[in-house]
Amino acid sequence: MKKILVFSTILATIIAIAGIIVATGAENTSSENSRYLIKSNNGFLKMMYGVNHDFDNGFTTNLTQGQLKVLKKFGIETEEVDLYHILAPPGACSPWPECNKDDQEPDPEERTCAPSAQMPWGITKVNGGSGGAGVNVAILDTGALTDHLDLDVKMCKDATRRKIKDGCFDADGHGTHVAGTVAANGGDDELGIFGVAPEANLWAIKVCGPTGCWTDDVAAGIRYAADQGANIISMSLGGDTESSLIKDAVDYATNKGVLIIAAAGNDGPEDGSIDYPAANAKVVAVGAINSIEDVPEWSSRGINDGDYIIKEKEVEFGAPGVNIESTFKNGCYAFGSGTSMATPHVAGLAAKLWQNSAEATRDYLKSVANDIWEIGDDTATGLGLPIAP
Repeated sequence: MKKILVFSTILATIIAIAGIIVATGAENTSSENSRYLIKSNNGFLKMMYGVNHDFDNGFTTNLTQGQLKVLKKFGIETEEVDLYHILAPPGACSPWPECNKDDQEPDPEERTCAPSAQMPWGITKVNGGSGGAGVNVAILDTGALTDHLDLDVKMCKDATRRKIKDGCFDADGHGTHVAGTVAANGGDDELGIFGVAPEANLWAIKVCGPTGCWTDDVAAGIRYAADQGANIISMSLGGDTESSLIKDAVDYATNKGVLIIAAAGNDGPEDGSIDYPAANAKVVAVGAINSIEDVPEWSSRGINDGDYIIKEKEVEFGAPGVNIESTFKNGCYAFGSGTSMATPHVAGLAAKLWQNSAEATRDYLKSVANDIWEIGDDTATGLGLPIAP
């Protein structure tokens, strides 16, 4: 044991000195940082580089190219962490999401605005607007406006800082919009907007910041939600490739009985354009439809092997995702389109129709899905539009 400790100390000291030399030398001309999983749980390495999140096979941190070269030189394995994004809506401003800013400040003390409809068309379409009592729904997104009169956020956490911290400030508005579709309760004055399952316990876990959604933050958020007793996790985010960290986190959460629902993406209409994590077979993938049950061209498609069993890279359901009104970061309301908006309709339905387990609830959602686009298990809406009886 002493030999191991001495070796670790010597190794850490050598790496530290080498890191300083590289950082001040000519070859480290770039100050650019990227995020990596260091596949070691050595305490000295953690102390030296700092820890964003701990995982079974190592820890994540930000590294310069010089630091990365030093680690590789000493045989310490690393893996670059993917950057996912909240899904830009069709016709979004550019660059997204940095351009999605305004100067409006919320006034939580009194109602200064009202929705155009208290029961938006999507909520009516899936027969929502009630139920969900006792079901914990974790929204992993840009955070949420906890002061919005129509939202009762029971948990507010931030995974975009090192470890999991208190707070879920939403500078973007995307997370607040998603949260409202799941569980907006109309406010104490009952003049606000309603979500699919207004009695559900709404949890906001911030996993996306100004530059996007680092997949280690997402993975840490999934694990945290599972450990806290989430029944449902809703993610309106994604990327083109599968993150090993998120894949492991999905396995972890589903093994704990969590139902995970994610947006298929806005990269259609080509088959196979579905994003991860929705493309993972353990995740319920949701595409978008409009008010007359047509599929917008931009809604990502999965693949179809001709049977009714949902597998890798297949869309499971279609749900309202065009011109969806919901709560927003300024304390008022906004319209949005995208599979980001479709996903919380299914997450809300899962809460409203919860069958005491993730597996039973997923099966029940399939049983109440109406075939809407093409006959059978199609690439855009899968098994169809689930509607509460």
